[in-house]
Amino acid sequence: MSEQRYGEWVAVRRDGFVAELVLDRPKAMNAVSSEMARSIAAACAALSEDRDVRAVVLTSTHERAFCVGADLKERNSLTDAEMLRHRPVSRAAYSGVLELPMPAIAAVHGYALGGGFELALSCDVIVADPTAVVGLPEVSVGVIPGGGGTQLLPRRVGAARAAELIFSARRVAAAEAHALGLVDRLTAEGEDRAGALELARGIAANSPVGVRAAKKALRLGQGLDLRAGLEVEDAAWRTVAFSGDRAEGVAAFNEKRPANWPGE
Repeated sequence: MSEQRYGEWVAVRRDGFVAELVLDRPKAMNAVSSEMARSIAAACAALSEDRDVRAVVLTSTHERAFCVGADLKERNSLTDAEMLRHRPVSRAAYSGVLELPMPAIAAVHGYALGGGFELALSCDVIVADPTAVVGLPEVSVGVIPGGGGTQLLPRRVGAARAAELIFSARRVAAAEAHALGLVDRLTAEGEDRAGALELARGIAANSPVGVRAAKKALRLGQGLDLRAGLEVEDAAWRTVAFSGDRAEGVAAFNEKRPANWPGE
């Protein structure tokens, strides 16, 4: 396994075709400062360009928190002008995770609140253990979810449920979060990272060309009517139908052997 640091508080660990994007600011429960936001964006930019990465798992080194959201101590010290300058930096961190071309899986334990939950929502799948507590409490401190929460949450749970959760600012424990669809898989306590990595390794065993095209079709098709969505799907199909991965996949199936994906 290899590791590369992005600033003081973010690391990327590589193990085969799976990369782990690690939030590592334990003294602040991974509160996202300007510096940390830049590091997340930089790590995501590098991962997006790496054709050997087939799945990403977003994890935390803190025992009791995934991420508690924005660094409110830093925010309290900013002038209005500094807040405006900070906004693109913050957005780049969340969009960096959201726009990863390969599947991204969040491994959540403890608190995932505000921007922390938005980082998880920016992933394709959320795996959580029973200690997880999620929520978007921004209106309780006079702001709104600004890392994609007002758009990503209703796409998961519907407009009315998202409105109730955002307007009430309430925190949701793991069992209810799973029942509502706020998280996708529950593991045993302390097993969220292992469960997410296991899922990532299973994804990485499939065609990287096919998986990336499927993710693109899923994302671009959201919100479209069925006819338009099927055109998005057809365009994605055309990108894989004549690929080396498709040829290898068919050959491996017929020859009853594991595929050796060329990734092109």
